[in-house]
Amino acid sequence: MKIDLHLHSTASDGRFSSQELISMAASSGLEAIAITDHDSVEGVAPALLAAQKFPSLKVIPGVEVSTDVPHGEVHILGYFINYRDPELISKLEKLRTTRRVRARRMLDKLANLGIHIEWERVQEIAGDGSIGRPHIAQAIFERGYVSSPKEAFVKYISREGPAYVERKKMTPEQAVELVVKTDGLPVLAHPADIDHLEELIPRLQKVGLVGIEAYYNGYQSKLVKYLASLAHKYGLIASGGSDYHGLEGVSETTLGGVAVPFECLEQLFALARQRAALSR
Repeated sequence: MKIDLHLHSTASDGRFSSQELISMAASSGLEAIAITDHDSVEGVAPALLAAQKFPSLKVIPGVEVSTDVPHGEVHILGYFINYRDPELISKLEKLRTTRRVRARRMLDKLANLGIHIEWERVQEIAGDGSIGRPHIAQAIFERGYVSSPKEAFVKYISREGPAYVERKKMTPEQAVELVVKTDGLPVLAHPADIDHLEELIPRLQKVGLVGIEAYYNGYQSKLVKYLASLAHKYGLIASGGSDYHGLEGVSETTLGGVAVPFECLEQLFALARQRAALSR
């Protein structure tokens, strides 16, 4: 069974709409996916509607919440969330506002470096989605300053880049609590880059973390085994997905391109059913 529990649409910084992702997933033979846009649930309802044409494809409503820690970021995936919850929608909108503020400041920094990008073009690339660094990278590439959007990231807007700007975010604990509050299952996204990971996991588990993303874009077998062992050690679900954005062509893991064990999906669905039964 092919599954992919980490996908981005045009509701955040992906290239394809959630409806297009549904069609692509179905045609690729995937049997379960999760729409997990950055700080946005606007792609969930259209995805669920589009999925009605493909009864063999399970679609999990999700989100990826950006959080802040010293010297880095931590992202929390939320599965089976109540995507209509007013508090969730309000808090995600505030996070998206900070994204717009940060993007404007990045463009100012780029201008000081001689890289002149129009704000209107960044908005056009983002469309109705939440503005993110991939949109700025695409605009830099279009103007011919770099040979690829990936180069724009590395050279200018990565965390170590000269045009990088921090933005206000939740703490990881607050994000986990928000997901739990909206009937969701919180999972720690792409954990390999997180400093002091084994200190963070117990803290997040205390407030409701149920899994970590052990199977992920670019993770080699040794790293996957380590992360899966961490999941086992703390009694967490070892989840996974491609983190597909559709922006980098052959240099990006394809939709469904990460082998995620079916057991992960079974465990998530079982826990979601258990939580739903308890809340009745």
